[in-house]
Amino acid sequence: MKKEESGPVLSSHWERETLEKLAFSMLEEQRTARRWKMFWRFVWLAVAGAVVWAGFAKAPSASAPATPHTAVIEIKGEIGAGVDASALNILDSLRSAFEDEGAQAVVLVIDSPGGSPVQAGMVNDEIMRLKELHKKPVYAVVEDTCASAAYYIASAADEIYVDKASIVGSIGVLMDGFGFTGLMEKLGVERRLLTAGANKGFLDPFSPQTEAQRTYALNMLNQIHQQFITVVREGRGERLKETPDMFSGLFWSGQQAVDMGLADGLGTVDSVARDIIKAEEIVDYTRRENVAERLAKRFGAAFGEAAVRAALTSGMTIR
Repeated sequence: MKKEESGPVLSSHWERETLEKLAFSMLEEQRTARRWKMFWRFVWLAVAGAVVWAGFAKAPSASAPATPHTAVIEIKGEIGAGVDASALNILDSLRSAFEDEGAQAVVLVIDSPGGSPVQAGMVNDEIMRLKELHKKPVYAVVEDTCASAAYYIASAADEIYVDKASIVGSIGVLMDGFGFTGLMEKLGVERRLLTAGANKGFLDPFSPQTEAQRTYALNMLNQIHQQFITVVREGRGERLKETPDMFSGLFWSGQQAVDMGLADGLGTVDSVARDIIKAEEIVDYTRRENVAERLAKRFGAAFGEAAVRAALTSGMTIR
């Protein structure tokens, strides 16, 4: 009798456990679905809020006054891609300033040690194009420093004004790095670098540099240097009083720069706007990343990370 009753009892117990598992599984799936639904609602709400905020944050700068004024664009810090003083940001500011009918002239307020010759070249070329297109003068006003790539940009201005203690010049090009081959030999470290192409490891700091590679690099630097010199000569014209050291990479004080023809005089943004442009009202056209844009970028990165984590924890597959 006991054997006969054990079968149905076990079967009933197994069915009950199975039903309970299925019920709990369905409840968990519903909870997960609700969580994802709420998550995506929050995401879209946050994105919409960021877009609206960005629109309101940009609204004041989008409508510059039409009354006569001096347009100012700041070029500060290192010049390069992905930074505040990038060609993308500067060109956007330049176009806005030149296209505004109320802007009587454009003033570049420069305080930069230099940076990328490519980015500087792009800005220089666009300044020359916009000057010709809109027939508006461009002035450069140097604060602390206008060196290297920063002076490359300044040379496109019709006139350059400095403080007597400003640092100006450094007309040259460099390529720097380190070599650790001697140290590696002393430590008994062997460099195992595999390349397809004899010069693919050209700038590798752990490999020796051949004389042919060094000559090639110097020729390339000299070519870029000559491009820099040409831009300065064309921009400054007969005002330039060339000396043997002018294009050697040396830099000078603002007063020396005026004496050498690298600058036109002493002045500030206010004095240039008041005395030269004759439009004392100053409007800043500098493109700056506002709070909304910074939050949107951070939100995008955080959202990507959260989505990956959620996908992993919920068993989703990313293909």
